[in-house]
Amino acid sequence: MSTILNTNGVELKVPVPVDPEKFTCVVLTADWNPAVTHALRDGALEVMRKAGVPQGNVLSLPVPGTVELVYGAARAARELSPSAIIVIGCVIRGDTPHFDYVCQQAAQGVATLNAAGEVPVIFGVLTVDNLRQALDRAGGTLGNKGAEAAAAAIEMANLTSDLASSTLPGA
Repeated sequence: MSTILNTNGVELKVPVPVDPEKFTCVVLTADWNPAVTHALRDGALEVMRKAGVPQGNVLSLPVPGTVELVYGAARAARELSPSAIIVIGCVIRGDTPHFDYVCQQAAQGVATLNAAGEVPVIFGVLTVDNLRQALDRAGGTLGNKGAEAAAAAIEMANLTSDLASSTLPGA
């Protein structure tokens, strides 16, 4: 059994896709704050490997920054129809309101994509006050939020499969 450390300090079992050979995932990673985002991406890719997902079933692509994750996810959903999409970014609070605008746009954009219900889009974006907080959550003392995002992607793809093959009693 394979596990990951989540940010609450709890070991979580790595979920397995209903059909690992058919599971596909797009991982979009913001290149802003690469020491953090690349570690998050690597954590997500490692969980996919541990879950038995063939390497060729995971497409990892960069985008310039966190705001651009929404466009990338929308296009990936429309063009590729993967089982799940993971967006990975890191926004560190600064001295201007820019932090608030970027966080709002990214969160609202992903929420809108999820509400459309086409493909689950997992929000693997850290919104932190400082670099130490980010590093602690990117493979440091508080686990790896990228790994947690990958586990959530698999779980949501499994939910999609379960719903597609289910009917309500009395329906």
